[in-house]
Amino acid sequence: MDRILQEISAVGRKLEGMDNAMTALTAETRSMRLEIAGFQSQISGLDHRVVLQTERDQELLHLRSKLTDLEDRSRRNNVRFLGFPEGIEGTDILSYLRDTLPKLADITFDPPLEFQRAHRLGLKRQNGKDLPRPIIACFLRHGQVRQLLQMSQRQGPLRLGPLEIRLSGDVSKETAN
Repeated sequence: MDRILQEISAVGRKLEGMDNAMTALTAETRSMRLEIAGFQSQISGLDHRVVLQTERDQELLHLRSKLTDLEDRSRRNNVRFLGFPEGIEGTDILSYLRDTLPKLADITFDPPLEFQRAHRLGLKRQNGKDLPRPIIACFLRHGQVRQLLQMSQRQGPLRLGPLEIRLSGDVSKETAN
């Protein structure tokens, strides 16, 4: 009988140890559940941030598109001329273009060409062997810009003696790419 009591006592101690282990596991499980709930809350917050960032990215793309469109619209009266030798225009580039373009293009403009402004692009080059800087001119009337660009598309570059003068519309870098 003593032996049975000893075995029962040993089983009781084992059960008590198992009970303590179960209590510890239960406490650890509760702690893990709390951590998981915290992680789920953080993940939910991150998901919300990802959605907001995606919306912001889409809005940014839309705004960039609108900005490019506005920039192109503001440049629509501009024409770039490539190939005019440096200094050929003298001191008055507007008068030079007003007098020279109708002759080169063999077009009579009615009303006559009028410009808001014109200038060479970039810094003057020190080496005379470099290509001449482009001239950019802002026309007063968009119809004259269209007329010149269409003529240039049909006939190719203008001829100034042996030189070729190329015309192109002025567009933003985004549109050009």
